[in-house]
Amino acid sequence: MNEITAGVGVSPQDTPLVYVLSVPGRVGVILPEVDVPETPLPTNLLRETLGLPELDELTAVRHFTLLSRKNYSIDGQFYPLGSCTMKYNPKVNEAVANLQGFRRAHPLLPEAQNQGALALMYQLQESLKEITGFTGFTLQPAAGAQGELTGMLMIRAYHQDRGDTKRTRVLVPDSAHGTNPATCTMSGFITETIASEPSGAVNLAALKAACAGEKAETLAGLMITNPGTLGLFETQIQEIIRIIHDAGGLVYGDGANFNALMGIVKPGDLGFDVMHLNLHKSFSTPHGGGGPGSGAVGVGPRLVDYLPGPIVAISPGTAGGAASSPYVFITPPKSIGKVKSFHGNFGVLVRAYTYIRLLGKKGIRRVAEHAVLNANYLKVLVKDDYPTPFGSDRHCMHEFVASPDLGKGITTIDIAKRLIDYGFHPPTVYFPLIVKEALMIEPTETESKETLDAFAETLKRIAEEAKTDPGILKTAPHDTPVGRLDETAAARKPVLRHKMYMED
Repeated sequence: MNEITAGVGVSPQDTPLVYVLSVPGRVGVILPEVDVPETPLPTNLLRETLGLPELDELTAVRHFTLLSRKNYSIDGQFYPLGSCTMKYNPKVNEAVANLQGFRRAHPLLPEAQNQGALALMYQLQESLKEITGFTGFTLQPAAGAQGELTGMLMIRAYHQDRGDTKRTRVLVPDSAHGTNPATCTMSGFITETIASEPSGAVNLAALKAACAGEKAETLAGLMITNPGTLGLFETQIQEIIRIIHDAGGLVYGDGANFNALMGIVKPGDLGFDVMHLNLHKSFSTPHGGGGPGSGAVGVGPRLVDYLPGPIVAISPGTAGGAASSPYVFITPPKSIGKVKSFHGNFGVLVRAYTYIRLLGKKGIRRVAEHAVLNANYLKVLVKDDYPTPFGSDRHCMHEFVASPDLGKGITTIDIAKRLIDYGFHPPTVYFPLIVKEALMIEPTETESKETLDAFAETLKRIAEEAKTDPGILKTAPHDTPVGRLDETAAARKPVLRHKMYMED
């Protein structure tokens, strides 16, 4: 309990409790005298009591400052969330995003008065095209999930434009991100799951069967992540894409794991028709605290005319692409329309552009190389206690998925909660679903060897505790303001608003 709200709520015996530092009549802000005629407030907006504490400004400031120090952030600690790429966000990105010309630019300014922002967006589009091998890009989607939806809506528009209205089936591997089936449903498609091989690869026989004969006529496409959620590169990806294309479908690439590929492999060159990139992951600006995000979408020649508009382009008739050239918004001829108000989360676009320009071609490649190196190093350090059931004999990419069996009834959630006591944010747990007691770990390229060594030693220590004192894991965490919560009850009976109980 903290110093201000200690005792707020209801005890197990339903005993009303109160704010301990609230003092009647104490205020933090003194408003000036009213210098306009007073108007009664609408009675339907008023409540008899709000039950809020009465505090001076200093006490309130200290309260929220202390709470902020309890927040977990990438600037303070290691964040090994698998499939999230919680890399460090260089402070120069923030400095550039806070330049007055970018920070105060209004999206409704005429194009002639917003040339700097448009130039940045155009050059970011061109950089992403070069990195991915795609023909066109939109920067509009606000997150990866919205990028997925954008891509699948373009695939639907493509088929409908050709009169292929029967193409309603989308194949999705069983190791896919959970958003993939949801996106299919929202786009009006039917999801069909394709099983994985014991190696973690897509089952080619099952894939071919789903595309054979009359089934080909109803195939809209495939959604696939490469590297997949098991942290393994799909070595037969070009054959997979060929099978889908031969059946008349298109291939959507989930770019959530692009951090392992950039500068090394161009998905457009592999044959992907569309892919979203999480600019807030692969290109820094980690997605903590609910945002912001940016799910830029790249497309090949088949879908370039369907991109959501507007897109920044060089004004027709302008020679070259120098910074002095006028930049304008255009809308592709068969555009699916806007998917977000204005032109995307501009602050994230500025950060991504800065990140790419600072790293350059060689730097972008080193990002992927070091992300893969760090993941494999950590995987080897902990393999005895945290084995990987898929691809144990292969190098992983940017992440790996362990399936710990520490005995004594210890579960993955126990390991995750105990890591909190040691100052580490837990990895992603229980995903993907095809891995028993999954522990999904992604160190990213920005972590040092010392940090990885410390994390590995902690995991080993927890494995030893499971043998000698399993109770300490089952009751973890112990050193946090709140102990282990009933997560099942929290999901089924969420408390969505603050309730205050005062003494009579």
